[in-house]
Amino acid sequence: MKYKIIGFDADDTLWVNEPFYRETEFLFAEILKSYLPEEDIIHQLFETEMSNLQLYGYGAKGFVLSLIETAIKISNHSIPAYKIEEIIHLGKELLNKPIELLDDVKKVLVNLSQRYPLIIATKGDLLDQERKLKKSGLSHFFHHIEIMSDKKEENYLKLLQNLGIKPEDFLMIGNSLKSDIIPVLEIGGNAIYVPFHTSWIHEEVKADVIEQFEYKTVNSISEILDIIK
Repeated sequence: MKYKIIGFDADDTLWVNEPFYRETEFLFAEILKSYLPEEDIIHQLFETEMSNLQLYGYGAKGFVLSLIETAIKISNHSIPAYKIEEIIHLGKELLNKPIELLDDVKKVLVNLSQRYPLIIATKGDLLDQERKLKKSGLSHFFHHIEIMSDKKEENYLKLLQNLGIKPEDFLMIGNSLKSDIIPVLEIGGNAIYVPFHTSWIHEEVKADVIEQFEYKTVNSISEILDIIK
């Protein structure tokens, strides 16, 4: 099929992202280890993130605010200021992580950009995502960058309307079934799933939901060149 536009997710599709968040979680738990075991701290952090998601949205800044809020709750408002400072420092380190491109990303983008208009469709904090894209050195491959507040059916429909194409003419490539694959298939689009070894619990999808959809899965991003002719 000849697609009119191919979209790529960014985090953990083009470059490493989720492992940095997991690393930050474990360092956060280390700061608070005198209050609770690591597993309980990370569980409470996830609950705080979920309660804040509609308010803060996705991204590192909302994550850091949830870290601080969780620390205050776990310590029963007794956490000293220097530990809050340590948590803020963790957040700044997260925002300043280097960009690690995944294997064969450039090769794939060079190939596809010669034959198709490419876009990035990602979610998260605007400034953080723009910073990562600039540091990646990949921006010249894309004729449109869409940093979305969420990646649900209505978000994709709005994106495609703005691009002036029908869902059936769009192909989305990403590592999240919940955000990159299922919503696009729901609106009649096409998708290729590129699993990443680390995923956020919030992005997990139950098996009975997955079974309802048909899509291509590849082991590495380079394999999509065997699918997209």
